[in-house]
Amino acid sequence: METMQLIRLEFSDAGVFGVLCRAGQIKYCTLEPPYFDNRQFISCISLGSYRCRRRVSPRFGETFEICGVPGRENILFHAGNTLADTSGCVLLGQGFGSIGGVRGVVASRAAVRDFLAGLDGVSEFSLAVQPLLGGGRGN
Repeated sequence: METMQLIRLEFSDAGVFGVLCRAGQIKYCTLEPPYFDNRQFISCISLGSYRCRRRVSPRFGETFEICGVPGRENILFHAGNTLADTSGCVLLGQGFGSIGGVRGVVASRAAVRDFLAGLDGVSEFSLAVQPLLGGGRGN
């Protein structure tokens, strides 16, 4: 099974900014909520390895869910630009930027379309969530 890496680059009040890498290449920018003890709907997930499986969300359509996060469920990769657009999920973008004066990710819908197209025929993959260069903050 293929493994992708979600590498966290920056922790701020605007969220946790990172990159999603596939086959050693940066593919997308990411935005997650700050870490609040892995609490459902308000926190990014803890560092670790997880299985992601394809699913259809009533709200976001076809996507992938991050499974096996203790005490959490329905953690999805989906479109959105700022912290206000996520409830504990991972937003994908094609870059970092500012939307209405708020830091976030940009070209999110295009990033999600590309993400799903690149995983056509794939039902699951592994995700390693890690800090930049294996150091830094724990979550």
